Amino acid sequence: MRAKNQEALILPSSPGSWLLASDSYLPPPMKRILPVLALAVATGCAPSAPTKPATTQTGPSPSAKPTAMPAAADDHKLIVYQLLPRLFTNTKTTNKPWGTAEENGVGKLNQITDRALDEIKKLGVTHVWYLGALEHATMTGYPGIPPDDADIVKGRAGSPYAVRDYYDVAPDLADNVAERMQEYEALIKRTHSHGLKVIMDFIPNHVARSYRSDAKPAGVVDLGEKDDQTKAFSPSNNFYYLPGQPFQVPARNNPLGDQQGPGEDHKFSENPAKATGNDVFSPTPSVDDWFETVKLNYGVDYLNGRTNHFQPTPDTWLKMRDILLYWAAKDVDAFRCDMAEMVPVEFWAWCIPEVKRQRPHVKFIAEIYNPQAYHRYVQVGHFDYLYDKVGLYDRLRELMAGGGSTGKLDYIWQQESRGLEPNMYRFLENHDEQRIASPQFAGLATTAIPGMTVAALMGPGPVMLYFGQEVGEPGKGPEGFSSDDGRTTIFDYWGVPEHQKWLNDGRFNDERLSVEQRRLRHFYQKLLTFCRSSEAIRSGAFYGLHFANERSQGAGYDDQKCYAFLRYHGNERLLVVVNFDRAKTHSATLKIPEAALQTVGLPATGTLRFTDQLLSSQEFTTPAPDLFAPDAAKGLKVNLAPLSAYVLKIEAR
Repeated sequence: MRAKNQEALILPSSPGSWLLASDSYLPPPMKRILPVLALAVATGCAPSAPTKPATTQTGPSPSAKPTAMPAAADDHKLIVYQLLPRLFTNTKTTNKPWGTAEENGVGKLNQITDRALDEIKKLGVTHVWYLGALEHATMTGYPGIPPDDADIVKGRAGSPYAVRDYYDVAPDLADNVAERMQEYEALIKRTHSHGLKVIMDFIPNHVARSYRSDAKPAGVVDLGEKDDQTKAFSPSNNFYYLPGQPFQVPARNNPLGDQQGPGEDHKFSENPAKATGNDVFSPTPSVDDWFETVKLNYGVDYLNGRTNHFQPTPDTWLKMRDILLYWAAKDVDAFRCDMAEMVPVEFWAWCIPEVKRQRPHVKFIAEIYNPQAYHRYVQVGHFDYLYDKVGLYDRLRELMAGGGSTGKLDYIWQQESRGLEPNMYRFLENHDEQRIASPQFAGLATTAIPGMTVAALMGPGPVMLYFGQEVGEPGKGPEGFSSDDGRTTIFDYWGVPEHQKWLNDGRFNDERLSVEQRRLRHFYQKLLTFCRSSEAIRSGAFYGLHFANERSQGAGYDDQKCYAFLRYHGNERLLVVVNFDRAKTHSATLKIPEAALQTVGLPATGTLRFTDQLLSSQEFTTPAPDLFAPDAAKGLKVNLAPLSAYVLKIEAR
């Protein structure tokens, strides 16, 4: 399932454009807290945050040969559509900050209809990620399900990543709360009936402070049920404890602004205190910590040099494996593993094969932010796919926001994810990140045309679309716990206005979309369906062309704003070229080295035809020798409009 083939890479005989390494491997502001992965000991002191990886910058060599990536051994081109059911089918437009489910509305699993799934599939989607399906801490109560203490919940709806019961479904999502599991099982079957596969979250590092499973199968011992709470650490405990020290709610915590939350009194009974989810070993976590969660114990003694105690197999390992098998038995096809690198890789090395032994088709996706750990989490941890956030996402974001340099993109495949291209899971939006159309990101949804083209077509690995991205949802407004920060809230009850236009009261169509939104959605549909139909994109090889065009080697090619590469498989050869410039058309003369033509199986003589496969049917022709002639004015002449992309099929005439 993994295609590493590292030794098959074609490398330059002299340095190419080795540019800036990724900025940092710290995670984004997931769960609306400062993402400090440092260890805070009982004294409240914490070591400094991880330093940035070393930055390397050497100038490109004019004599550098092109670099390339080999073809993938298998089809890894998953097209994922991520949605939060609580928001996805919510038609209410009240959007009152801190509003209740009754005031602001809440989407239901049953409202993800056959029509909705049909329309999602038309985008080229192969997998749907249902975010927030597990029962989690919330301030909303239901018959027989009391609300959580507001002092340990973030947002009225609560964070989907503060799980209250690993074996249950969030009651918010059900039409009939008593039948919420059946409704989720029906959604899984309905999704499969449309030829789509199901991804769900697995949150292995932490649980809600209020965790207690009342839906666990008979004979299952609950997390912490048999822990020895007199011990700060024991390999047989599921949690970490601070004996003799009660938990204290953060002093600055204000659960519902000027409103009163259920049970809110700035107190929560937990004695001894448990360690907090982001590795804070103090009874007094800050309001910026993941204080609503508690850390699970995988056999690592954090307060004694992080020593490992993995023999015999820790009890937490067994419990978490069984949870995965429980959901896999309900025909879940893949698990997106939250903050996977905060759990020891040794657990994954044991657990993933255990699951695949019974369910060999199940895929595992790691949320990971440390490029230095990429190979280890694939080769040792057995993950199928890894988040490519601090690499490609961060570089594309710079370009889409009007800065950066396209030359930095070469570093991603030449160095950072070298040998792992089929494993890299790429995106421009998700629930943690700001919306492209938000002023905090790019302020313009069409910057995704060059950005998403590169994200989707550069490699053979998965690519993801976040609901609302395809219509330019900007994530506006202070929702409550989530501020007006350019993100769509995962903590509050809310309507998603631009997405609701396509939702159209359950019609799931473009009747209420503007002309610009229809064009944007058409772009995503063309791009993602092409990903699935093109063998060169799904499993073909890659040949970089930026080195051959930068520094005025190709007339009119802006080496800060333009980017070009080849993808090829058999008789299908594609030239991808994009322009990130918002204001300027670049009349570029593109160069393709003779060695590149030979590598992809094209003649170096005669005439070549280039036909766009993306947003037009434009056709260009050029004599093959002009593509590698020393004269910068000779080559393939293409007018690159602002924020444009071409995917040109190359054929010999």
